[in-house]
Amino acid sequence: MTSALQRLLAWLTGKPLPTSDELAIIAAMKTLLVDDHLLFSEGLTLLMEQSFEEVVCFQSASIAEALERGAEHPDLALILLDLGLPDSQGQDGLRRLQARFPTTPLVVMSADARPQTVIDSIEAGAQGFIPKSARPAEMREALACVLAGGIYVPSALAGGASAPKAADAIELNLSNRQIDVLRLLIAGCANKVIARELGLSESTVKTHVAAIFQRLEVNTRTQAVIKVASLGLRLPH
Repeated sequence: MTSALQRLLAWLTGKPLPTSDELAIIAAMKTLLVDDHLLFSEGLTLLMEQSFEEVVCFQSASIAEALERGAEHPDLALILLDLGLPDSQGQDGLRRLQARFPTTPLVVMSADARPQTVIDSIEAGAQGFIPKSARPAEMREALACVLAGGIYVPSALAGGASAPKAADAIELNLSNRQIDVLRLLIAGCANKVIARELGLSESTVKTHVAAIFQRLEVNTRTQAVIKVASLGLRLPH
């Protein structure tokens, strides 16, 4: 991306561009956008590919297409999903994608941003929720957050802080292994999936989860997602 284009994007959005460290994290990330509204998909793809260097966007207009595209690109770094699609409604599509790609972060983008919809999405496995009603600058901020390994939920659920200061998991006194477990937990993985991915026993995973919940002062995965968002915590992909 040229410096002139960077300055133009910064002026248009009113937000600073990601730092060089953040861009290094974002680099070469394949993102799948699942939405049947062509105008929105094209606009979001343009925003992402212009704002975040090395991010490559693929588009699918249904869950069936998304499953095929995901099979073609098993190294997807992020899935952005609309809840209303021709072959699924509500959290059904989310569950189908999460079951097929359990370790790929999945974020919902929907015009329905009611608190219960957000909570239902997180409980179904979403790693975050971005309202389609967000203004361009807020949308870009939200995308930068999730692409850099953070969690984004509407400010009303994140304690009212629309842009929390980015924090490192190490500040919570989590071990490297606990950070690995938290990353997969936030991605919606069940304990048995976490155990398989990390080569641990389920009992060890449960011990790590209990310690993580204690550090975050939460009792459920949904609460953990919201707490991570409110803290501005960044988790490595």
